[in-house]
Amino acid sequence: MTVIGIVGLPGSGKSEAANVAADMGVPVVTMGDVIREECRDRGLDPATHHGDVATALREENGPGAIAERSLPVIERERTDGDTVLVDGIRSDVEVEAFRDAFGGDFLLVKVDAPFELRAERLDLRGRDAGREDGGESLEDRDERELGFGMGEAMEMADLELDNTESLAAFQRKVRTLLREGPEAVQS
Repeated sequence: MTVIGIVGLPGSGKSEAANVAADMGVPVVTMGDVIREECRDRGLDPATHHGDVATALREENGPGAIAERSLPVIERERTDGDTVLVDGIRSDVEVEAFRDAFGGDFLLVKVDAPFELRAERLDLRGRDAGREDGGESLEDRDERELGFGMGEAMEMADLELDNTESLAAFQRKVRTLLREGPEAVQS
């Protein structure tokens, strides 16, 4: 049994990796869903308050709050298959929570793409409100997430997937990782 954690800055391809896994029948746990649910519980719009609520959860419950809320969901999904993919790790504290919970069965994968490409992807996705619509700019999102400890989490990665080629090429890398393991995609 393997728990694959995905880490990367906004627009790097984390959600696309999760989509590929889901298409392959691999259970996916999206940590952002914990935050979106909390937004709704607080009567807030997830598109414009996601970052505020993510920060509040960590301030109220500690830096590992999102990981801790995700652990029971991951455990439920683990019983159904060989692999579970966790989308959206944001900090070194979260990485440590997963390494403590799953030991050698945890693999941290960094998805990487340059700023300009990530900005273009986020514009095309249209899911998140930008600064002009009451949300955050990509620069602000990067700064917030790096403030959570994402830079440290990315440095802890066991494997890096470059996502600067075509969508099809990235999808092939993710399928190879899920079918054949990390050795098959290491540079």
